[in-house]
Amino acid sequence: MTDKRAEEIVKIDVSQEESADKEDKKPPEEEKIPDTRPLDRLTKTELLKLAKELKEKSEKDYDRFLRAQAECDNIIKRNKKEKEEWIKYSNEILIKELLPVIDNLERAISHSTDANSVDALREGIELTLKGLKDALAKSGLEEVKAAGKHFDPSLHHAVSTREDTEVEAGIVLDELQKGYTLNKRLIRPAMVILSKGGSGGEKDYKEDIINNVCED
Repeated sequence: MTDKRAEEIVKIDVSQEESADKEDKKPPEEEKIPDTRPLDRLTKTELLKLAKELKEKSEKDYDRFLRAQAECDNIIKRNKKEKEEWIKYSNEILIKELLPVIDNLERAISHSTDANSVDALREGIELTLKGLKDALAKSGLEEVKAAGKHFDPSLHHAVSTREDTEVEAGIVLDELQKGYTLNKRLIRPAMVILSKGGSGGEKDYKEDIINNVCED
């Protein structure tokens, strides 16, 4: 290869490198910057265009607001209806459990016209009462134990006292009305008569009640 030919090749390579450098050094395209000029510097055409854009945006935002408000109203109405339905039929399970009790009572009444049916009537009522208690027990109803127990002010309501030399003070002698709890919450205390021990034992009885309350 002659020296002249070599010089031409070198010139071509150099010119290609220079053109490539010029392309690399081209300034990047300018990003479109939003117009932040004050309104008093915009032309009438630009103001009209801006007003149109703002109007379109406000209409879209208002439409979204109306849709969201309508959806909220529908949710509120739906929840209210569901709540009313729940309250209306919340006792359905319990009532279904009590229907056999009503059936048994009606049968007992229909058979009570026979003068010789007293024993059968009693037995039918006992079975009906047992069915009623079983149905209520499924819903969480429990009797408060009182007779023979120490007085518990959180479960018992003492209506009177009675001397009893054989029973220590503060013990429930009689139960006038049964108490009940619903799912462990007291809904009616048991009305009871308490023993105050022998003659002059009322002081000891009151002290026992106070001690029981303090221990609880």
